[in-house]
Parts: sequence; structure tokens; C-alpha cells
Amino acid sequence: MPGFSTWDSQEVRIERNLERILGHCEANGIFATFFCLGWLAEKHPKLIKKIDAYGHEVASHSYAHQLVYSQDKLGFRKDLERSIGILEDITGKKVVGYRAPGFSITEKVTWAFEILKDCGIEYDSSVFTVPRAHGGMPKGTPDQPFLIKTKNGSLKEFPISGTAFFGQDVVYSGGGYFRLFPFKLIKHFIKQSKCTMFYFHPRDFDPDQPVLDLPFLRKFKSYVGLKSAEKKFSKLLESAEFVDIKTAASNINWSSSPEFIPDSI
Repeated sequence: MPGFSTWDSQEVRIERNLERILGHCEANGIFATFFCLGWLAEKHPKLIKKIDAYGHEVASHSYAHQLVYSQDKLGFRKDLERSIGILEDITGKKVVGYRAPGFSITEKVTWAFEILKDCGIEYDSSVFTVPRAHGGMPKGTPDQPFLIKTKNGSLKEFPISGTAFFGQDVVYSGGGYFRLFPFKLIKHFIKQSKCTMFYFHPRDFDPDQPVLDLPFLRKFKSYVGLKSAEKKFSKLLESAEFVDIKTAASNINWSSSPEFIPDSI
């Protein structure tokens, strides 16, 4: 994939893809959380304003989309604070949510939770409960909302949903996983879960995007199911009830939720 230093030279396709997502949400009366890059907000503030104007929550997805475990504590804090500042300046609203690029908070960098809480983040959605290329948390981590203990109080965690499938733990609720699985199977998985965290990228609904020269497996993950993804997305929004994460956080009885205590505490 093109590196951060080359982003300015790449074709901008975010606007048309964002319009697709906003249109489907509006048609179904659904409000979502949009985890936005500070870099993108800096370059295209009108898109962030549009997300906010449609009534959706704007949260942080970092500034430069660098994997958390590739940064030190100071670098992570600076990147986070920069993204929060840009987003809050654009919307005039406090940013309370965060999702790590590539779900890259692993058990080796749980210090990130401490920094998130210290920077005013109230909830995180970076925990991937199934092993993946960028890590994931240990087996047994709750796949439903739970609390993460920090020195500054508890951080609310909304992990990515997983399920058992032929003896394997799998994810079905976003990105390439959503594009790969048949819609009927996804509906079956939803029925097995108390609540499901779905996540999508604008590029997931862009079948005409340029195809990069990547290793076979990486290319398969990046481009599988692009032609059918928007239709599946539309059917999904019509068949289930959705709320943004900020609303979900206010509706949960956190006193009865499990608690995770990182080794860094």
C-alpha cells in the first residue's frame, strides 16, 4: 500500500465513497460513528463537517494511520492529540472515541489505553478478539463491551465481534471479512450475538478503485467482494437496528460489565 509520505500524490476517492455511506444511512434513519483520520480532516475539512451535519458522531482514527505497536508512547500521544485537536476544531464538539489503525493495540502496548484516557477519550474500539496480521488481543478477551482499568479511571471498550465457525474463531462484521462472507451467513452470526460491532471503510464500497500490485493474499483480502459489498451493506442496514457507539455507551449498564486490567497498570 502507498506510504504516508505519498498520500498527497494519490487520487482522492473519499468523497464519492463517503456519499454512498451517508446516503444509505440517511435512507434507513441510521446514525453511526465515523472514525476519521486527522490527516484527512486537515486536507478535507468539508467532509468532516458533512458527517457532523448528517448527525453522525466524529471520533479519532489517529492522525497519520500509523500502527500503535510501531510507535513509542510519546509518538502515540502526539499523533492522538493532533488528530483530536483537528477534529474538534472542525466540528466544535469534543472527541470521546478512538479506534487504532489496523486494530493495532496488542497486549504488548496496553499502555495506549492509559494515554487514551489521559487525553480525554471515553471509549475505545481497537480490540480485535481474533488473531490477525496486525496482532489482536489474547484469546479469552471479551467480545462484548467491557471496561479497561487505567490509572485515570475506566475506559469503555467496544471490541470487534467474533464468533465460532467450524471450530475456528472468526470475524465477520467488517472490512474484508464482511465482503467475503455470504449475507445469509452474516445474518446467522448476528443472531448468535447479543450485539455486533460492524465497521466499514469507504473503499469497501468502491469496486472501481485502482488495483495495486500486492502479494496474492494481501490482494485477495483487499479486493475480494468489492462489487457486491454495497448491496450487502444496504440489506444489512434494512435488516437490523443500529446506533452510534456514543449512544450505545450511554445505554449500557457498565456496573455489570467485565473488567480488563492491563499489565501496564
